[in-house]
Amino acid sequence: MINHKPDDTLPLKSTISATSRVEWQTVTLSIIIYGGFLALTWFWQSLPVVAVIGLGGWLIAWHGSLQHEVIHGHPTRNRFVNDAIGWPPLSLWLPYAIYREGHLTHHRDEHLTDPIEDPESSYFTQAAWERMGGIGRLLAAWNTTLLGRLTLGPIVMIASFLAQEAALVLNRDRRRAVIWLRHALGVAVILVWVSEVCGMPPWLYVFGFVYVGAALTRLRSYAEHRYADHHDERTAIVENSPLFGLLFLYNNLHVLHHKRPGVPWYRIPMLYRRDRDALIAVNGGLVYDGYLDVARRFLFRPHDDPRHPLHRHFGSGTADGMTEHAGVSIVERELA
Repeated sequence: MINHKPDDTLPLKSTISATSRVEWQTVTLSIIIYGGFLALTWFWQSLPVVAVIGLGGWLIAWHGSLQHEVIHGHPTRNRFVNDAIGWPPLSLWLPYAIYREGHLTHHRDEHLTDPIEDPESSYFTQAAWERMGGIGRLLAAWNTTLLGRLTLGPIVMIASFLAQEAALVLNRDRRRAVIWLRHALGVAVILVWVSEVCGMPPWLYVFGFVYVGAALTRLRSYAEHRYADHHDERTAIVENSPLFGLLFLYNNLHVLHHKRPGVPWYRIPMLYRRDRDALIAVNGGLVYDGYLDVARRFLFRPHDDPRHPLHRHFGSGTADGMTEHAGVSIVERELA
């Protein structure tokens, strides 16, 4: 294990989190994403279907990255304005308010990867693992490979998320019901625009935009975290990925984001280059050389045992009445 360097070897929070009143780089990005979405859905019939699917999936994943940026206080100092930028439900299935709540909970780094405390954990407690049955465990094991995460992963996360949310609403959680009502109104507007105004078949939007976008986001989240004894060593770095780095707004340099979550996306590459050695020391050397390296290691092999090391006994999980997340991430339910 690499010895940790203290936080004072990294840039001061006060200096790297300070931003101008309006971050025009992020404002410009939001205009590009929403403008690109409107243009692609309007002119889709003029393009090959493969191009529509590729661009549509990219835009939905990019929009998820923008929502993540907004959650962390960008591009203005006004939360109402920021939330308005992130709220439109282009992905259809993930309400922004739920994503925001879960992701901020995820940033309690001392609980990273814990399937009870971390809503973005991809691990299971032993109790949840046993309840899944043979077929469920087989599917979960396949989902720990990169190929499984990209193909099966989106439907698993979306279906699991919707089932959990339906249970909350049916259990008369009024706050959740209000969130979903507002979300449904936004979804209705998106679908009317896509299908009625632009004439796009719903299947093309659901598959080419939503599903492919979710798969791209699953690529980002696949190797972001793994269990380690020290919480700083649970967060990975994926270097040398300029294209996906832009798509993920450099969240692939994930340990920097967790150590300094207030840093705006456009400053991350410079800060990472400057403090690379300190960051690698902090995360124990958990570094991948691009997403091809991730694919080489894990395309057909599991990233980790899906059972969390600290919850492999029935007595340490839900038997004490604590709520478990069943190893399904709010953010990875697209968005993680």
